[in-house]
Amino acid sequence: MRSIQNSSVICILLMLFAFSLSCGGSDSLRAVPAKVDAPIVYEIIEDKLPIADPYVLYHNGKYYAYGTRVNGFEVYISEDLKHWKRGDHLALSPENSWGTRWYWAPEVYYVASKNRFYMFYTVDEHICVASATTPTGPFIQVEKKPIVANEKGIDPSLFIDEDGTLYLYFVRFTSGNVIWMAEMNDDLQSIKTNTLTKCISAEENWEKIQGTIAEGPSVLKKGGTYYLMYSANHFESKDYGVGYATASSPKGPWKKYTENPILRRDKPAASGLVGTGHGAPFVCADGTYKYIYHAHADNNSIGPRRSYINNLGISAQGVISINAEVIRPVVVK
Repeated sequence: MRSIQNSSVICILLMLFAFSLSCGGSDSLRAVPAKVDAPIVYEIIEDKLPIADPYVLYHNGKYYAYGTRVNGFEVYISEDLKHWKRGDHLALSPENSWGTRWYWAPEVYYVASKNRFYMFYTVDEHICVASATTPTGPFIQVEKKPIVANEKGIDPSLFIDEDGTLYLYFVRFTSGNVIWMAEMNDDLQSIKTNTLTKCISAEENWEKIQGTIAEGPSVLKKGGTYYLMYSANHFESKDYGVGYATASSPKGPWKKYTENPILRRDKPAASGLVGTGHGAPFVCADGTYKYIYHAHADNNSIGPRRSYINNLGISAQGVISINAEVIRPVVVK
């Protein structure tokens, strides 16, 4: 009886040993780790993002950048903010717009209530708007006329408040370049002229080093505070810089931050760049803010201007800061 039991035990042990070999005891049969995808290799065709007065829209997992460079407006597309591909066609072409020259400072917004994208821009020193069904365009200005009739203006920027009210901020040439605002009509084609309100003019020393210029407005809101970011001085100045003001209403009155400017060549955020300004804050995929802006080509040449991106934060005390770590975008194939 004992001999039978011992034989059974030996058989069981032999079976377990064979099973262990089949499950990985042999090197040739061990599981191979999953292959890690190789990093994407980009072919860089320009070592810069060659636009001025830049603006970024984040939509459905991609970033779209627009800016001043050619007659009409290009679009650049990215998923990581470092590598940008130029769109296959102009986002806005001259034949689809009012005016024929001086295409400046485009900004694009998705308006959910209309299920359309709207591009606000300057052409021939007048402000206009065109729309499209996609962020790459083509944007078309159905009514080929300026938003504000019979008056020059530049640098339009849209702000949609939580209650859906549309506000347009732009520059009027009233005693220099002065930032004004007005409510827009629901068609996004015209303003309510009776709501025109002056916001920001160049009055402080840092704003008047070259020219009497306040321009490039952008408005964002956090909590119950509205923030109006703007640029001052002539764009050709090495001291072109960025400041901001706050208010409890989108109509103001606006109180300038006492430590302005927050971005200029002598500030850590500039990282040695000069002529830094006319940018715009934008929301990233993770809900944080960044700020895109342009700078001079180098210390000796204004153009061609190029764009850079920094982190932007708003502290618990309501103070805006631009981080010194800079993204230097490139154009890839």
